[in-house]
Amino acid sequence: MIDNNQTYSDVWQNCLMRIKEHTSNEEFVKWFQPIVPLDFDGVTLKLKVPNESYVYHIEKHFIPVLRPIIHQMFGMKTKLRYAVPKVEQHTPVVTGEADMTAINKFVTQSDTANIKNPFIIPGIRRVMIDPQLNPNYTFDSFVVGECNQLCRSAGLAVALNPGKTAFNPLYIFGDSGLGKTHIAQAIGMEVKQRYPQMQVLYVPMNRFQAQFQNAVLKKELPDFIHFYQMLDVLIIDDIQELAGKPGTQNAFFNIFNHLHLSNKQLIMTSDKSPVELKDIEQRLLTRFKWGFSPQLLLPDYKTKVQIIKTKANKLGIDVPEEVVEFLADHITANVREIEGALSSLVANASFLGKKISVSLAKEIVKVYVQYNQREITIDRIKSVVCEYMNLSPEVFESPKRTREIAQARQIAMYLSKQHTKAPLTSIGAAIGGKNHATVLHACKAISNLMETDKVFRHQVEEIEKRVLSQS
Repeated sequence: MIDNNQTYSDVWQNCLMRIKEHTSNEEFVKWFQPIVPLDFDGVTLKLKVPNESYVYHIEKHFIPVLRPIIHQMFGMKTKLRYAVPKVEQHTPVVTGEADMTAINKFVTQSDTANIKNPFIIPGIRRVMIDPQLNPNYTFDSFVVGECNQLCRSAGLAVALNPGKTAFNPLYIFGDSGLGKTHIAQAIGMEVKQRYPQMQVLYVPMNRFQAQFQNAVLKKELPDFIHFYQMLDVLIIDDIQELAGKPGTQNAFFNIFNHLHLSNKQLIMTSDKSPVELKDIEQRLLTRFKWGFSPQLLLPDYKTKVQIIKTKANKLGIDVPEEVVEFLADHITANVREIEGALSSLVANASFLGKKISVSLAKEIVKVYVQYNQREITIDRIKSVVCEYMNLSPEVFESPKRTREIAQARQIAMYLSKQHTKAPLTSIGAAIGGKNHATVLHACKAISNLMETDKVFRHQVEEIEKRVLSQS
């Protein structure tokens, strides 16, 4: 409690000593040393802070520490009031085409560029930069499922109100090929559509690193940092590549702090969660956890079906439902490989003049991606054929030679030759005790009938689909 021999400034210094015990030295220096006590009337403690961002940050991150200390040192009924200096308004200056070109070169520069940051020119307040966004990466083109719903919803919330939500930074993580870059860029595209005046920039970490190295070599590091501090929305892809680069980490730390303090939006993607990152300073890892870290998961069956249909529609190709289901059933990899398999399927069908079928899809999947498949056996094929044609196993194995039973055996022989490694003699022996010549005749008969009878071909393809889907 404050006594008559102490001024409120003295008591505030005591508060600072207590606060320092509960914060890191870095946090204390940045967030509390700049605060100046202005007045205390016995009830309200008035503190001067550098800007409104301090109020937001202290209330969000430090009030659980600050409140009990204030109550103990000033009294239980003490209330806080913040005084924020007025910011002088400046009139934007319109710059010419040369300035625009300089900025865009700076955004995309590699280790050979020599472009100074144009924002240091006195009087320039706003020059729009190229956000480096892919117009194909939008929320509309992103297929939503249970595996990515949370990330997509958080991304849209950020895009609607950048820098003003609890999702700052938004740290999206997941394995490669699941759509991290798509969502991150979709946020940027949505922000530019809703707030055209905002400065948005997408940059992969490897490019950020190249820019940093170039700035160090050219002795332009302050310009480099100042350039990034002028952004409204910064999207950093593959933040895990920051590992083991202390110089770049320090620069990014300064950029991060400034943007976050100014209520600017940060979006990062990574293949690891914040707690899994290695060789990155703890002060950065702590900040990565300040906002929200949703994870992208492998797509479920329903989402894979929708991805395939969306991609096929974009390619202008009609893919049969059974082929869509086959791809969704057997490709367990990421979205990128699902799209790659479909593109390969379409290309093979187009260039080789083949019909898009389950058989072709099976060959494509074996070549381009790995998929789960148990060994297909003759017994499994016989079982599926009997089930589809409504025949009991006893009738199928009986000496009867009706047209229906004979055709069922021929289909079983045809599929066994297509999908097992068994020799013709083994196939014949397992299906009716026939020889290899009978098997060859059956395969040729089924193949010819499929070419001339569309209904029969559909029946065989449906049986084949069931064999493959349950393998």
